Amino acid sequence: MSEHLPNLDPGLFPDLPASGHKPRILLLYGSTRERSFSRLLVEEAARLLEHFGAEVRIFNPSGLPLPDDAPVEHPRVQALRELVLWSEGQVWCSPERHGAMSAVFKAQIDWIPLELGAVRPTQGKTLAVMQVCGGSQSFNVVNQLRVLGRWMRMFTIPNQSSVPKAYMEFDEAGRMKPSPFYDRVVDVMEELVKFTLLLRGQQAFLVDRYSERKETAEQLMARVNQRSI
Repeated sequence: MSEHLPNLDPGLFPDLPASGHKPRILLLYGSTRERSFSRLLVEEAARLLEHFGAEVRIFNPSGLPLPDDAPVEHPRVQALRELVLWSEGQVWCSPERHGAMSAVFKAQIDWIPLELGAVRPTQGKTLAVMQVCGGSQSFNVVNQLRVLGRWMRMFTIPNQSSVPKAYMEFDEAGRMKPSPFYDRVVDVMEELVKFTLLLRGQQAFLVDRYSERKETAEQLMARVNQRSI
């Protein structure tokens, strides 16, 4: 990897923080095609993340049922949710279909609840967004993914990647060719690792909300009053 990144500072991430483990990053992509360019871009991103010291998992959406078309106990749904809980940060990458994210990608997000009992699977986690285009460059999908990330209460990093004419940007082996688009992917992954490390251990403080504290206090008071009756 290093020979392809001649200007990368090898001391950028010299040591893990005192909290220990490598940054845990989950990568999702939005196509089940045999030669899926969103998958190839995610695989390229995963190589970079590992180079930066992260631990990565890629979820294969093949076999995931449509939302509400199967019980939540479905093994593919459970596999996705377990990876979401495991992650500290995520990378979302979808092809652009009819000016929007693909149904394959959206189905994955729709299987991830905002709450699982007392646990919020995505709240406070970092997020990087990317898209691949079949034609000229657009930013429709990354803009939509940012809306989704905000709805899922995630910290979406400022940088993003949009790769136009993706079929021209990968070689026969599935590796991304050197280009300014590749350099942008490096930028995005580097920034994701930085934000993930900076926010580690701070999520509870950053996502603490007055309205939720108020609601919790009111519910507690209601239970106390009910017991006293």
